[in-house]
Amino acid sequence: MRYITLCVLLLSIMRVGAQELYIYTEPASNVPAKSISAKLSANYAEGMRDGSKSLVQRYRPEMYMGLSKNFMLRASGTFANMHTDAFKFESVSLYGKYRFLSKDEAHRHFRMAAFADASISKAPFRYDEIALMGDKTGAEAGVVATQLINKLAISGIVSHVQVLDKSRFDELPLRLPYQAMNYSLSAGYLLFPRKYEDYNQTNFNIYTEILAQQTLDTKRYYIDMAPGVQLIFNSNSKLNLGYRFQLGSDMYRMATNSFQLSFERTFFGVL
Repeated sequence: MRYITLCVLLLSIMRVGAQELYIYTEPASNVPAKSISAKLSANYAEGMRDGSKSLVQRYRPEMYMGLSKNFMLRASGTFANMHTDAFKFESVSLYGKYRFLSKDEAHRHFRMAAFADASISKAPFRYDEIALMGDKTGAEAGVVATQLINKLAISGIVSHVQVLDKSRFDELPLRLPYQAMNYSLSAGYLLFPRKYEDYNQTNFNIYTEILAQQTLDTKRYYIDMAPGVQLIFNSNSKLNLGYRFQLGSDMYRMATNSFQLSFERTFFGVL
């Protein structure tokens, strides 16, 4: 009976939520309650460093914890050579998300959540783009809404981010961006399998995400697009490949396009 219950749980997770496991953003849904998920992401780009272009890379190990069906935590760190010639430890961050609304029906649901993120980074302040994924020390808070209808999932995020770099608190602060609004719109579609038979079937999902930022003090912006593909194995392992490129911007950025490769493994019911 316990095995049957687990199979039903995994199958329902795969049926209902696979296509909202986005590559670049978080949906309103959480890691399953009492579960842990480990993830490793790798980013590769041709970036500007010391006035010249070079291949830069960043690796980000993450640990997700589903403390309840409505609340999850994520702890992560980054190792990179994006700001220095040497590859070394770069940052740590802590993220929390609380799902405060769920309207679930057969083959569809609508969910909303609030989240907060805090990061401490050793990277120098060089670029206009504000990112807490290794580049900046700061804090972010926002809301996310996700609508699932059959095999299509659409999600939107609005958030506010503040940079807490020490230069901001100098008597004569530099003319740098310290606060911004982030916006994203993500869509995922479950392409295969066409019909579910058991939870061991491999899922193949396709994604398109629009990622945008508007700084509030220097009035600069960027808009990126990020298509990607995803494979889910045995309902507990996820392989992602995404390509992010710039649609428009007036920011000074390290890179205008990049690849991301990640693998995630979820351990159900271990807490």
